[in-house]
Amino acid sequence: MTSSMVRLAAEQKSADVTDWADRIGWIVGLLLFIALVYWLMRQGWKWRGTLQGDLAPLPQSPESPGEPKLTMSGRYHGSTTAGQWLDRIVAHGLGTRSRVELTLTDAGLDVVRPGASDFFVPAKALREARLDKGIAGKVLTEGGLLIVTWAHGDKLIDSGFRSDHAAEQAEWVTTLNDMIKTDDTNDMVETTITTEGTAR
Repeated sequence: MTSSMVRLAAEQKSADVTDWADRIGWIVGLLLFIALVYWLMRQGWKWRGTLQGDLAPLPQSPESPGEPKLTMSGRYHGSTTAGQWLDRIVAHGLGTRSRVELTLTDAGLDVVRPGASDFFVPAKALREARLDKGIAGKVLTEGGLLIVTWAHGDKLIDSGFRSDHAAEQAEWVTTLNDMIKTDDTNDMVETTITTEGTAR
């Protein structure tokens, strides 16, 4: 009996003692690695902003934009070079995600962003509206994002929005595209009249 107990006690191993110095070292190393990655991302963001420094200041809403055609509350998910959904634009705060209040009038699209820079897209700068599934850093289900393409200087920009009520985004696409077609038709008529007048 006694010999059996001695053998059992000899076979049992004591629990490993936690090496706190080693564990703390790993935690500190991991935190330093995370901080380095964050710093590199921030430097990349600043570098991209510097490269986009030639982007003109964003238009601001006119004092009398007119009666609202549509309004929408939701989120702004960023802007990219048109047709290149991974080429994020960060200049003038366009890369900052935020809540958004959109108002569409005959004058254009007013983009109000609490905690970020507001901007205005004049009606003549609007080029296209569509439903899509993604924009730099944000991917949703098919048709989950309202993408508005607009001209700013010599650059075409895609801006992505997500309504709090996704079903209303289809109406925005229809209304925006109708506005764009109407403006294009009016421009063609004005050009024709001007050309005919000059010819005479």
